[in-house]
Amino acid sequence: MSELPLRPKDYKSTVKPVWCPGCGHFAVLNALTKALAHLGKSKEEVAMVSGIGCSSRAPAYLDSYGFHGIHGRALPLATGLKLARPDLTVLVAGGDGDGFSIGGNHFLHACRRDVDLTYVVMDNEVYGMTKGQASPTTPPDWDRSKLTPHGSGLRVFNPAAIALASGAGFIARAFSGQPNEIARMVAAGIEHPGFAFIQVLSPCPTFCPEQTGWKKVVRAFEPQPTSDPQEASQRIHLDDGFSTGIIFQSDVQPRRQPSAGVGNVEAFAEEFAL
Repeated sequence: MSELPLRPKDYKSTVKPVWCPGCGHFAVLNALTKALAHLGKSKEEVAMVSGIGCSSRAPAYLDSYGFHGIHGRALPLATGLKLARPDLTVLVAGGDGDGFSIGGNHFLHACRRDVDLTYVVMDNEVYGMTKGQASPTTPPDWDRSKLTPHGSGLRVFNPAAIALASGAGFIARAFSGQPNEIARMVAAGIEHPGFAFIQVLSPCPTFCPEQTGWKKVVRAFEPQPTSDPQEASQRIHLDDGFSTGIIFQSDVQPRRQPSAGVGNVEAFAEEFAL
């Protein structure tokens, strides 16, 4: 007798999320489980890797393989896992601080190497777990932090532009208020044969209550997606950061992906200077 298909709730662990009430990360977690159920993945096929931060608690909340790593190092950890276990669907969870600040260099090279990972960044434009400091995506005039009482004055990091310039083959932006859309993008990212980057605008009601207004300004990219890097670049740079959808999906096959076997993994790692 065959096993019944898993439902989204079947992918959740018994550990209850400790995110603040109203945090957008709850919706992202639900979207991840919907995507896995839609693709019919078994729990043993999935591994989630994370770094440090509110969003990086995600591996504990999924009933799959998981690794809670150190700050900014989720992507190299996930790359090593995928090289050693190419049979696994490897998801990476992070935030704007973990992924774009201390992990920024790893982000560039993960895009460049194009290893088959799906990286979901829950971007709330603030360091939430460490009590509300400015992050790389924080607006320059945001003055709620005691560390930057007059705003940081720094230009914001543009994740989609950096991902495109660094060679990512799949780039998308979503909003936590639209979990079904997130699930669709995550499923598409998993099925994409290379590195997939999904930026999720995920409001932090505790330190950035003004972000609750995002639901009134997000809208879909039209048309979408494109496989032309120049067109994708124009879309990204002409946008205010609140358009959602799959922005870019390359039709060029990624470089050779690893196959099982220690020798193959070592050769692949040497080729990519890992």
